[in-house]
Amino acid sequence: MRRNYWGEIKDPVHGYVYITENEKEIIDSFPVQRLRRLRQLAGAEYVYPGANHTRFEHSVGVMYLAGRASENPNISQRISEDEAEIIRIAALLHDVGHGPFSHVFEHLLDKLDKTHEDMTLWIIKNSELKDKLNKIGYNPEDIGKLAIGTLHKPEKAFLDQIISSAVDVDKLDFIVRDTYHTGAEYGYIDIFRLIHALDVLDENLAVDLGALSALESFVIARIESFKSIYFHRVGRAAQIMLAMAMEKANEELGLTRFKTPEEYLAMDDYTVWTMLKNCEKSSEIIKNLERRKMLKCAYERTFYEKDTMVSNIFGREAYRKQLQADIAKEAEVEAEAVIIDVPTVPSVPYHHSVLMEPMEIPVFYKTREGDKILQRLSEISKIFDVLKGFMNILRVYTDEKNREKVDNAASKILGEIPSSAKISY
Repeated sequence: MRRNYWGEIKDPVHGYVYITENEKEIIDSFPVQRLRRLRQLAGAEYVYPGANHTRFEHSVGVMYLAGRASENPNISQRISEDEAEIIRIAALLHDVGHGPFSHVFEHLLDKLDKTHEDMTLWIIKNSELKDKLNKIGYNPEDIGKLAIGTLHKPEKAFLDQIISSAVDVDKLDFIVRDTYHTGAEYGYIDIFRLIHALDVLDENLAVDLGALSALESFVIARIESFKSIYFHRVGRAAQIMLAMAMEKANEELGLTRFKTPEEYLAMDDYTVWTMLKNCEKSSEIIKNLERRKMLKCAYERTFYEKDTMVSNIFGREAYRKQLQADIAKEAEVEAEAVIIDVPTVPSVPYHHSVLMEPMEIPVFYKTREGDKILQRLSEISKIFDVLKGFMNILRVYTDEKNREKVDNAASKILGEIPSSAKISY
């Protein structure tokens, strides 16, 4: 496809990313440039010093991979040149709605009954992006919906799925990018083999089973990254501390009182960190983060099987709060000195918990006659069948001085959870 080439961006993960003049217009907008001031993995830098990459380079990477997906012959023959460009621009803008410290801000958005996806659509439709998109001939509403995977174009569900699905370009980029910047790399993932193996069956994306080994590597990398990067106990402690700081300071700083996209976009990691540092209610937490005086994990347990009691802990906030109160009482510490952390905890919504959910990936094989037969990956791959099983990590955090007391109390109370919950797979 012939595009109006402007220049290239050197990306450490994908190499040279060639961009058009229209894409440069969007990249140079304030909402996209702001992504340079939002770290991709807020908190992870306390574990992995190299994890200071931002949402900006991730967004450029997702745009690049979306372009590669649209060049796949199985997809390119089903889309117009315009649609190929729209996919790239929507992919570039898929994260513009993130708040400061990325997913950590989500617990404040939750108070407004919003997610960062809602904010993405709002910003694309109401900020300077609206005018820039109109100027280059694109509908901001369509771009916004495609960016969050809700365009639902008749007979073209695969357009949404390129950006938002079990094997989408967002996941393919952040898995390789996050492992690259942390150094916590678990095996090689051939993301281009997966992109090449994509096909469209009944308007939905599916992966050719010829790429099974690449798909299995991807699934294993997702789970290893979850344990070693996204849900690392120290990185998670930093995220909880940031969430607590924003919670304490919210009323005074008005972090959720924004009325316009511009007010929302004025908040980034730098501005909000400074606000939190200068606010009396949150300054102590920021001082501790500046000195790496972290919350400590007093108790940790991994569950592999579903059980009513376990499901309550992971699914119901009221139940968790009661457990926190029970542990605090048993340990004879203040109630707020005990924090139960699970990947889906509402106080710090954990977007990457989707990595651990049983997500069936549509796969197919071709018959000798050329027919494509849809399959369930769990029926084909024993590795996937095992790994897609229920798995969740529960941790109890407290401060250094109460660590032993809380450990004993948590062991006593949580030790009463049925032993069936301890069985691996």
